[in-house]
Amino acid sequence: MSLTKKIDFVAFFTVNKANPNGDPLNGNRPRIDYEGFGEVSDVCIKRKIRNRWIDMGQEIFVQSDEKRVDDYRSLKERFEGYSEAQAEKDPDKIAKLACEKWLDIRGFGQVLAFKKKGDSTGKGVSIGVRGPVSIHTATSLEVVEISSMQITKSVNSEPTKNNEKSSDTMGTKHRIEFGTYKLCGSVNVQLAEKTGFSNEDAELLKKALCSLFENDASSARPEGSIEVNRVYWVEHDTKTGKISSASVHRGISAEIVDPQKRDFNRYTIKEDGFDGFERQQVNEQLVIYKA
Repeated sequence: MSLTKKIDFVAFFTVNKANPNGDPLNGNRPRIDYEGFGEVSDVCIKRKIRNRWIDMGQEIFVQSDEKRVDDYRSLKERFEGYSEAQAEKDPDKIAKLACEKWLDIRGFGQVLAFKKKGDSTGKGVSIGVRGPVSIHTATSLEVVEISSMQITKSVNSEPTKNNEKSSDTMGTKHRIEFGTYKLCGSVNVQLAEKTGFSNEDAELLKKALCSLFENDASSARPEGSIEVNRVYWVEHDTKTGKISSASVHRGISAEIVDPQKRDFNRYTIKEDGFDGFERQQVNEQLVIYKA
């Protein structure tokens, strides 16, 4: 059954000596805005949510090579491998089948713009699916400090003449010393009804947010260097919501109480504007509000 009540969410995560989201147009330095606040793009967040869904055994359309669980090397091949959708000609039915099969399509939406297998006209299909789950760019609570470290590679990548050692290769790694980021998002009921995004799917989204950086380690993000500290999950009692998404996102804020600390205990979290909601503290990490 499709989702029947609006959902909003807010998550806080801390970064310690790691690069949460490098900017390829800026030497892979951590993303910051013009005022120096750290940013993690919505695309990056969605990639991590998809990875967590793959870990949960869900079928995902947009898979990265490192997490790929099938034999398809492109989105086109994966789409062509879905024989039921290939047999259909009605775009609405194709979109419905895609939503039924792939969780990320019925959650985030997708543009299916491929030539159909065996189509001699060259027109193919171009179908847009709007997903109900919207993710904001995560932004740090404070201006972040970026440090850079020079590194060298002292081994030969390829054989050299007379087996001599080649010159060391220089490189640079960038990281954020410490930062706490706030991530906001919502689930739209009207769009959920169109894609079939269900209450069960929403539970998978909640679970993914709580484990966002698990199985995500790399040289830029060592294991344990990024941690989800708190997730606020707000369930309304109507399709449009008891209060606006902006009010929810604004109502959950952080205030520095101990500037000496370099962890989530540096802040106290304020929760304002939730009159008429029942608060449930599931554990230290998860808080649920229900209207």
